[in-house]
Amino acid sequence: MSQAKVDPLVIAISSRALFDLAESHKVFEEEGLDAYRNYQIAHEDEPLQPGDAFSLVKKLLRLNDLLEGAPVEVILLSRNSADTGLRIFNSIQHYGLDISRAAFSGGDSPYRYISAFNSHLFLSTDGADVRHALELGVAAATILPSNASPAEGKLKIAFDGDAVLFSDDSEKIYKNDGLEAFTKNELEAANEPMSGGPFKPFLAALQQIQMAFPSGESPLRTCLVTARAAPAHERVVRTLRAWNIRIDESLFLGGLDKGEFLRAFDADVFFDDQEGHCESARSHVATGHVPHGVANE
Repeated sequence: MSQAKVDPLVIAISSRALFDLAESHKVFEEEGLDAYRNYQIAHEDEPLQPGDAFSLVKKLLRLNDLLEGAPVEVILLSRNSADTGLRIFNSIQHYGLDISRAAFSGGDSPYRYISAFNSHLFLSTDGADVRHALELGVAAATILPSNASPAEGKLKIAFDGDAVLFSDDSEKIYKNDGLEAFTKNELEAANEPMSGGPFKPFLAALQQIQMAFPSGESPLRTCLVTARAAPAHERVVRTLRAWNIRIDESLFLGGLDKGEFLRAFDADVFFDDQEGHCESARSHVATGHVPHGVANE
């Protein structure tokens, strides 16, 4: 077990991202709140099936077996009441997940508790809640339905660059003026570090965990998967250097489809701001859409 002291990494997750609540949600939509409440109470001893972010959460919590002080904490945020949420906590116990803190908001959006828990990341199936979290300055993504099989071994997290790790300033130039203007700007600004995007603090927190392990022995790997290509790569490298953040692998794809590369990296999750890239990715890996920046206006 690593002895290095690591600051807590706090992940907030909605109950519908952690578990498959499609059946009970259908009862709610078709028959109303009372029928939903009765259904959940009647089935509260039946464990829910894992949701699209379940295996990611399981791997994140497994890091606590390797680090002193158990620095990874997962918080459950749910629109359920504590009454209907009992089935969710019973399911958490059934799968042996070390999740003890929760906010049950009784029908209201739970996003307002994200900052109170000092969360680094919020994962949900509700796009509106995710947007609210991003407005609060918290990294957040809408977990998309995926048939991808969870990978074994190391925890591998992949990120898009512009509007995710970095600000969308450069992406705005690309959207408004095209590739040539974008490339010219990136060459001229190669020595000017980009501003951080919503996922910069989360990446920094992941690096703190990596650094708690001896060199080459971290059970966690990160990867940048960007549509950028040379010569626009230089500013990315210099920005990360200026931030004092290291990414294990960097893929500069020049517009190639990202899905096959994410499968080759064996990512547990991939975060991207563009819906088209997310569609390509989610058949290969669990994918979080980040509704931030110019591509989502």
